Amino acid sequence: MEEIPPSPQRRFYYGWVIVGLAMISMGFWFAIRATFSVFFAELVDRFHWGRAEAAGVQSLTLFVYMATAPIIGTLVDRVGPRKVVVAGAFLTGVGLLLCTQIQSLLQFYLFFGLIVGVGSSGLSIAPFTVVLTHWFERKRGTANGLAGVGMGVGIFLFLPLIQYLISLYGWRVAFLVFGLLSFLIPLPLNAIFLRRTPKEMGCLPDGDLYVDPSGSDHKIRTDRDLRVPIPKQDPSLSDVIRTVRFWLLLIFPSLTSLGVYVILVHHTKHLIDLGVEKLWAASLFAGMGALSAAFRFFWGWFSDRRGREITFTLGGICFSSGILFLILFQYYPLPPVLYLFVIFFGMGWGATAPMYMSIAADLYKGKNFGLIYGVLEAAIGVGAAIGSWIAGYIFDKTGTYLWAFILAILLNIISIILAWFVAPRKARPIQSRA
Repeated sequence: MEEIPPSPQRRFYYGWVIVGLAMISMGFWFAIRATFSVFFAELVDRFHWGRAEAAGVQSLTLFVYMATAPIIGTLVDRVGPRKVVVAGAFLTGVGLLLCTQIQSLLQFYLFFGLIVGVGSSGLSIAPFTVVLTHWFERKRGTANGLAGVGMGVGIFLFLPLIQYLISLYGWRVAFLVFGLLSFLIPLPLNAIFLRRTPKEMGCLPDGDLYVDPSGSDHKIRTDRDLRVPIPKQDPSLSDVIRTVRFWLLLIFPSLTSLGVYVILVHHTKHLIDLGVEKLWAASLFAGMGALSAAFRFFWGWFSDRRGREITFTLGGICFSSGILFLILFQYYPLPPVLYLFVIFFGMGWGATAPMYMSIAADLYKGKNFGLIYGVLEAAIGVGAAIGSWIAGYIFDKTGTYLWAFILAILLNIISIILAWFVAPRKARPIQSRA
């Protein structure tokens, strides 16, 4: 496979500011998804709701994301990311404040499932994948992985905080604090600093400079000068949906995401049922999020050098191994078994988002990428929504999560196989390591 030689670069590249904004925004987005498990455990006990019907709130959030992701991707392409992200942060804050007034399951569905679901979609991976695709070419995996770090950091920071607030002051105060933070952090930062393309800051992708023989720097250069793979065409959604590759691209991350949400939504309650103290269970989740953050960066960097398929495969092996240790903990409730679950699942989970983002961009970057990636995120949302609900359904029918956990492992194995058939290696040269 052809290697791409490095290009001269600026000392400071504004693209890394965009990565920082993506980290912060995606941190809030994923913290909202992850802390649902803590609110779920508390509200099920408080209102005596069934687990399947209460978990359906998370499923609604994910279905809302499924419906809005293509719209958000298109809006980012049409009106720019700042309006989309700022509006999302505002609506997220409003929805979380309304959650302080929950008195019924219907209100939980409306305030969290619908309003927070729509708002948080504007802070999600969907708009920032489109934005980062403009800012990075050769370093795409590294940038996506670093942006994905925010997802793990969000869990690490917010899960213990929310559980602490619930334990000390109650779940209404926890929702209040969460809502106020949404207004104070992602909203103003994105309003001030977010930019759509490198051209707005007088930059080129990856911070490269083109130096001609006379020694002068040019602000504009041709695609040939960029020394990156240039797509042979700019496919529309109607073009790509006729290809098997696109449908496999939709399916393989959806299967893994189904398994991810089986674990994310239900493992905290599962551990509490097995006798693990609530704050400790939340802290373990936070640690798993922190570990996934570190590995999101590592997997993104690794994939730029060794390829997306091998990276996703190694991550998937870790992912399935982690779930196996979670199953073993039910029969051998020893701390080392629990720690191995946290370590391996965190490592494997870290490979998901950076690979989804990078593989899609490798294959379909262009003027229609926002819509195309939005459709992919919609498919991922379907898998996540089904996983969130089906684990609760299996528990309500069988009294155990065992078969839900086994299902997550099997679907992950299928996902790894399909990723090789998608074959992003055929669309993207490997970056030079010199």
